[in-house]
Amino acid sequence: MSATDHSRAAGVLLLCRAEPDRVRPSAQLLREPLLLAPAGDGWSVLVPGEESWQEEDTNLAAITAEWAHALTVAETWPAVGLWWDEEGAGFVVASGFRRTVGHTWLADGSPLGEESALTALRARLGLDPVLDAEAFDRLTHPDSDADAPARVLGLIAVLARAGLQLPAGLTPGSPARELRTAAGAAPAAEPVEWPGWREAVRTGLDASEQGLLGEWIRGPKARALGAAELATGLSLLVFARRGRGSRRGWAVAGAVLMADGALTIAYDAWRARGGPGR
Repeated sequence: MSATDHSRAAGVLLLCRAEPDRVRPSAQLLREPLLLAPAGDGWSVLVPGEESWQEEDTNLAAITAEWAHALTVAETWPAVGLWWDEEGAGFVVASGFRRTVGHTWLADGSPLGEESALTALRARLGLDPVLDAEAFDRLTHPDSDADAPARVLGLIAVLARAGLQLPAGLTPGSPARELRTAAGAAPAAEPVEWPGWREAVRTGLDASEQGLLGEWIRGPKARALGAAELATGLSLLVFARRGRGSRRGWAVAGAVLMADGALTIAYDAWRARGGPGR
């Protein structure tokens, strides 16, 4: 899609498959004016301010892909970016270091893009491989009764089966100002602002410690893991030094384990003292 002078009817939504507390640190790193709100069980939605993209040379599909990728590159959850303007609409899906893919519909709803993007969307969100696949297939077939906004609404309907529930008024096809107003009125909505590097690092560390592996990052289990790595690493180094022949691989493994164990213990002690910023 070519760059265009976006009309007031253009808009962007970023749907994240994670709770707001997990999304907030990554959203802050975008350093854009955003509103964050819950969007169903295990979902959040981010609404960018129109000043972030309503410029003549902005490619809406490209900037949506850029934001979705930046949100998820260091996370375990995926994000779906929706965009629309007078020329059409589309989506992108990003997840970790995997390639960000997208699909576009022209203004009249004609599909323009690879069907593999819908396959990637279904797989990365863990949707039903049969029922949801059939619904996605309908989005790629010609339909004279479905324009571009209707196609995106159809996509939202499929994602609703996975728990997505957009706050009232957050309707694809609505102007950006209406989206911001609706997002601001949503329960538990909050503005996301750049807090500075020190606070951003602290928030990111807090989010990591509260995640699925948090107990192995900080706390008694983390200290036990660090001590075990130190002991194992030391044993491998001794084995490599006393053994005959080439033991370089064992020596490298021992050094890596000792370094990781030492860092784990040091990190736990550092955070216990209040670092950073506390």
